[in-house]
Amino acid sequence: MNSPSASLAKPQSETRIVHGLGLMIVAMLIAPLIDIFSKLSTETASPTFITAARFFFQALCMLPIVLWNGSWRSFSLKLSIFHAIRAAIITLSMVCLVAALAVMEVADAIAIFFVEPIILTVLSSIFLKETIGWRRYTACAVGFLGAMIVIRPSFQEVGLVAILPVVTAFCVAVFALMTRALAHREDPWAMQFQMALWGIPISGMLLVIGNRTGVAFLQPVMPDWLTLAWLVGVGVAASLSGIIAVYAYRAAPASVIAPLQYFEIVSATLFGWLVFGDFPEPLKWLGISIIIGSGLYIIWRERRVASLKPVTRTSETSVAP
Repeated sequence: MNSPSASLAKPQSETRIVHGLGLMIVAMLIAPLIDIFSKLSTETASPTFITAARFFFQALCMLPIVLWNGSWRSFSLKLSIFHAIRAAIITLSMVCLVAALAVMEVADAIAIFFVEPIILTVLSSIFLKETIGWRRYTACAVGFLGAMIVIRPSFQEVGLVAILPVVTAFCVAVFALMTRALAHREDPWAMQFQMALWGIPISGMLLVIGNRTGVAFLQPVMPDWLTLAWLVGVGVAASLSGIIAVYAYRAAPASVIAPLQYFEIVSATLFGWLVFGDFPEPLKWLGISIIIGSGLYIIWRERRVASLKPVTRTSETSVAP
């Protein structure tokens, strides 16, 4: 006979998973607002200024939480250089994405960006020596094909700017590799907060360069009240989506939560249509579907390979992914 504690464990576990799924859906509903507010801000502000404002307001939103939960105690001066590098990488990714959003439809830019898990899979095999089999490599190739289907008409419309979301995806994949390497050393809140703190001076230096050189996408501006409201929205949306996603991953396994990231493409399409009247063409929907399908397959395959790995230390048999 099962003990009362055992009978209660399963419902509680299932409740936590459902709770985590719900939180992730909410996070993916909020995440596209970052891009919507960023695109609205590009009418009067440069991509670099928007990036700097995002870091500033994101750090401002996170400061009370970091002080309240004591995450600041895990700050490490030894790891500061790594946080600075992470901030530089994510700054580049954000500037590229905002520059793309200035002229591209939100759904197109987000869909192209979602080749990031595919790039991360390839980089993991190269730098982390993770075993990646032909099935996942094939899925990566198919995913890139889907991205090209979306990029091709966008390239005809806006030129080389259509490649910028791919640059963003590559930067975020490198950022994810560094985060994975540091995750066991520091509190997640501390890592995110320090990244934002480093992002402020890094983007600030770019603004100084823009002011002296006259390069348009690096130019600082004095925003009007409406633009300032959009910029606050960027920082608040980034903070909320990030915080909610953290709690989602705490409540449910990553293998269960990860596929819901692609819900952001759906919500981005919805918001883009409601705010800007943009809706992807049928050919772009084909590319978006291919990207989503290949990404979901990679997640499923990684989960399956992990479940089939031998649990005993003596066994040297490996399962080909």
